Amino acid sequence: MAMEVVHPRVAGIDVHKKMIWVAVRLPGQEAGQRAVTVRRFKTFWRSLQKMAAWLSELGVTDAAMESTGVYWWPVYHALAGAGIEVCVCNAAHMRNVPGRKTDLADCQWIAELHEYGLLRPSFIPDARVAALRQRTRYRKKLIEQRTSEGQRLAKVLEDAGIKIDSVASDMLGKSGRAMIEALIAGERDPARLAGLALGVLRRKTDELAMACDGRFTASHGQMCRLHLDAYDHLTAQIAGLDALIAEATLSSMSGLASLPATFTTGEAVAHGVHPRDLYAARDSGRARRADPDLRPASHSGRSDALAAQVR
Repeated sequence: MAMEVVHPRVAGIDVHKKMIWVAVRLPGQEAGQRAVTVRRFKTFWRSLQKMAAWLSELGVTDAAMESTGVYWWPVYHALAGAGIEVCVCNAAHMRNVPGRKTDLADCQWIAELHEYGLLRPSFIPDARVAALRQRTRYRKKLIEQRTSEGQRLAKVLEDAGIKIDSVASDMLGKSGRAMIEALIAGERDPARLAGLALGVLRRKTDELAMACDGRFTASHGQMCRLHLDAYDHLTAQIAGLDALIAEATLSSMSGLASLPATFTTGEAVAHGVHPRDLYAARDSGRARRADPDLRPASHSGRSDALAAQVR
């Protein structure tokens, strides 16, 4: 029994860094016949636009490709801009589909699999969500880098015999930072260093004096200065990202203002509000009066299903 053709006018794309291979499968002149055309394109943006225009001229409505690193991104944007439905498939899933692949026949194999609906598309967020995700992921990386700088600073102080972090819970809090800055500036008197403590740490001046009594040298001071400057630079970058993330989040939720007092998920989407934005606002009075599927778990009892839906 022949398999049913799900996508009659389909393209399969094998993506590489410098070039892509595109195989197009279209209805042939006779019933049940398929016409196959293969072309190669460079991955410069202008070449990708020509590729998308060529597919549009052929009447291709669907295209599929592997999610190869980051190289598929411009290909996807070129196809989406031409109005072609794109299936970005996980390469591991594609290898699990029976059949043999070679480097030259990859695009034809992908096109044939997608023609019969055998590929499972990966989730591709819209441009607004993708931009927000880029910022949040980069923020996470910066926080990790800042943490590493703090750890490097702690190692320098440990080498110098300075044990501020053994007494203060936050070595880079106001008190700890003041002591480190004083050490860099040349202060070596443990009592004066301990006297810089603020708040509850003033109760531990004796321990702090012992913690600040070490072999801190000019070389240690130079390294501490470098690590503190790097730490402050990363802190400023994180603050800038926080502002960008807040701006993007407010923009994505601006559609809530145009909604009636009670609304359904469909009405919210029609006003340009993404379901994730409703989930983020579910604790507000408006969200609690909205679609029951978007209420907190204590009200709806459907937390597991809701989490799977909106993540």
